[in-house]
Amino acid sequence: MGAASPATRSGRKSAGLTTSIGLLLALGVPLLPIGSWGQQLLGPLAGEECAWWLLGAACLAYVLGVERRRLRSIGFRAPRLREIPIALAAAVVMIAGITAITVVVVPALHLSFNSAAMGRILATPLLYRVLLVTRAAVVEETLFRGYAIERLEEWSGRRWLAGGVSWAAFTLAHAPSWGWAQLLAAGSAGLLLTLLYLWRRNLWVNMLAHWLTDAAGFLLGH
Repeated sequence: MGAASPATRSGRKSAGLTTSIGLLLALGVPLLPIGSWGQQLLGPLAGEECAWWLLGAACLAYVLGVERRRLRSIGFRAPRLREIPIALAAAVVMIAGITAITVVVVPALHLSFNSAAMGRILATPLLYRVLLVTRAAVVEETLFRGYAIERLEEWSGRRWLAGGVSWAAFTLAHAPSWGWAQLLAAGSAGLLLTLLYLWRRNLWVNMLAHWLTDAAGFLLGH
């Protein structure tokens, strides 16, 4: 086989740069205090949620407008009724795992959750908490699972490397607001969500499982 032409090499370089920028948007920006910035600009409740929704919208716009690819390329495939039980089962496992971590693991390690942050959220109106849970499920799954895993796998050719990097970023993104104890809960849930996506490759399944898990804590916890 002959060497790649200059045009081919240029195309690959351009695609690599485009993917790198997209990954920075999906994995790097969430590690910044964008929620705090949103609060300063738009207020304590709406500000943080607006900032995250804008980031999610920016990711979708990047796929469609810059990469010129379909949303199917980041996991937006048609939802299937037969996958609902899978999402339900995943949520049950995640809730059980988080409960075990909260009751057994965290006390054993002499750690504590950020109860003040949880209390502030539970004190907000129910509608706000519904929107918060929905935003977390939609935006976080789009960024950390759909875009990150798909593009990292394309770039590296290794699905488990892609899953591992996205899982680590998802876990660390929860540290600024919640503290280190929360990393255990977020890490366990994130691991299962990563495995679920690698198995089903359908963001709708992940979003439903994520929504149900967060709803158990933020909607039923008050």
